[in-house]
Amino acid sequence: MKIRDFSFDLPDELIAQYPPEVRGTSNLMILEPSTGSISHKNMQDFPELIDENTLVVFNNSKVRKARLFGNSEETGGKVEFFLLEKMAGQTWKAMVSKAKRQKAGKKFNFPGELTGEILEEGGTNIRTVRFDRDIDDDYLDEYAHIPLPPYIKREDELMDSSRYQSVFSEITGSVAAPTASLHFTEKLLDRIKAKGADIAYVTLHVGLGTFAPVRTENLLDHEMHKEEFYVSDETADKVEEAVRSGKKILAVGTTSIRTLESAWIDGNLKRGTQYTDLFIYPGYRFKIVNQIFTNFHTPESTLLVLVSAFAGKEFIEKAYSEAVEKRYRFFSYGDAMFIKERV
Repeated sequence: MKIRDFSFDLPDELIAQYPPEVRGTSNLMILEPSTGSISHKNMQDFPELIDENTLVVFNNSKVRKARLFGNSEETGGKVEFFLLEKMAGQTWKAMVSKAKRQKAGKKFNFPGELTGEILEEGGTNIRTVRFDRDIDDDYLDEYAHIPLPPYIKREDELMDSSRYQSVFSEITGSVAAPTASLHFTEKLLDRIKAKGADIAYVTLHVGLGTFAPVRTENLLDHEMHKEEFYVSDETADKVEEAVRSGKKILAVGTTSIRTLESAWIDGNLKRGTQYTDLFIYPGYRFKIVNQIFTNFHTPESTLLVLVSAFAGKEFIEKAYSEAVEKRYRFFSYGDAMFIKERV
């Protein structure tokens, strides 16, 4: 299985650079793997497509403002530090710009009278940085920037602080948004509940792996990065009861899919904090997820491979071709698809 088999041609102008003017108004493609049919609706139609026999599972992780700019004490040059993971004390793991120049021992000045020093070099552009005081989310909210993905060719703006978060984001820890959730408004959630469907939340913090392309020609040689997730007792109870009673498990986003599939062990959903490096590719047998709501993903990505595993590679290729033809908007701020049950 070759990664190039999961590629497609996409005109640059279809890569969404901004969210829709009004949240919850994106185009929605409906895929029915059991019949091979494709139809086209709007996000406002989504609650009418589900029923009381459904449990909808969202990821409530919140995006950290993770892009912090500092100036070299030595040269004054501006360097970007993309904070990936908080380590012990005042130390962070970060991706840095102009990486070849960023050696251990270099010091930097940051906004808010903060200083930092590179302690270790790791990987191509990964550095361990120690700051002179603890920096929390309040500091980052004031001085750092939203980490928009590289295919959005602009600097972040004020509106991104809210639009690149879901309306139910709660627990900070992601370096990229679980973007399928961006389509939902409070009114849509209320309408879903009014249909009799139930809602549950898991937390998976999107990590460095979301930026890691598949660099191996053979798809199965690719290694996934581990990501942290959390399942509450309430969510586990809801999922277990839904499975026992034959309800549909509708996972919103690939992060929710991987969380549910990773935590489902011997007929129960494991509770608490866990880690997953689950790689879902064609041939995978889904344990409990039987409906998917997701965005349109980048070519040759593990996310595109995942939805191909669920709906069928040829069917997804057909759907993406039709999306391009009908001028759907792609990727994080783009349109969405709802994949119903397979045969």
